[in-house]
Amino acid sequence: MVCFITYDLNSEGQKYEDVIKAIKEASTGAWCTYWKSSYLIKTNLTVEQVSSRITPHLDSNDSLIVIEVKQNYQGWLNKKQWKYINENIFS
Repeated sequence: MVCFITYDLNSEGQKYEDVIKAIKEASTGAWCTYWKSSYLIKTNLTVEQVSSRITPHLDSNDSLIVIEVKQNYQGWLNKKQWKYINENIFS
């Protein structure tokens, strides 16, 4: 499954490294972050499981959304970025 994850950490002193580590660990090793505070990952987990790995690192005023992505997508990225996504995320 492929998930798009985006988050906002709204307090000073947030532990971005912990959130990023949890996201990467939820992936199969295939992930990209071509956007600020957003990741596209390939995972063997459900969206609920991905979310539950990230939420312990969030405060009550932060926000998070994890969405399953189907292979129906479009966007504006460079050729290298699209190549990575097509060969690693949606493969």
